[in-house]
Amino acid sequence: MQHSNKTIVILAETSGAGRPGQEHDQLIRACRRGDQKAQFELYRRYHRAMYNTTLRIVRDPADAEDVMQEAFLKAYTKLNTYRGEVSFGAWLKRIVINKALDFLRLKKERLSLDETGEPMEITEKADEPEDLEYRVEIIKKAIHELPQGYRIVLTLILIEGYDHEEVSEILGISNATSRTQFHRAKKKLIDLLKQKDVRDE
Repeated sequence: MQHSNKTIVILAETSGAGRPGQEHDQLIRACRRGDQKAQFELYRRYHRAMYNTTLRIVRDPADAEDVMQEAFLKAYTKLNTYRGEVSFGAWLKRIVINKALDFLRLKKERLSLDETGEPMEITEKADEPEDLEYRVEIIKKAIHELPQGYRIVLTLILIEGYDHEEVSEILGISNATSRTQFHRAKKKLIDLLKQKDVRDE
């Protein structure tokens, strides 16, 4: 089996292109009936990508495995709410992310996302090419080293592909706060990447 750590592969696995095929629909219907073989097959198809998503948020491999397992169990019990309006991978990933955030809250590790002062208008600058020039794996490792609030916002937006509206809903913050935090987190990430360049030379 071929393994790839590139973001594009992860997103392809989790999001899919278009609506699920007939075989996938049958698999989901079997899972709704409690078919354990179908549940295992669904787990087999998605567990690696969902584990990667969880790990980027909670950071500890053992915790990520536990959170992912709980997320799958919750997904199985909520399959009757899946209407096919988005890809199954996107629906499942939302459950996984919420479980990971719940885990962090239970550990009393506050996100501190609202402690950013007055929201400010953010305009993306065209003179910041640095964040596009680094290899995907280096960026992931650098994000892993960021403070928790920065790490979660960058993970959701930069890696998982959510927009600010979705992030504000997931984290319970305002759209302006999401944009402000993302802007600051990206600046911090670029600084960290530059430091890594110096250390690597």
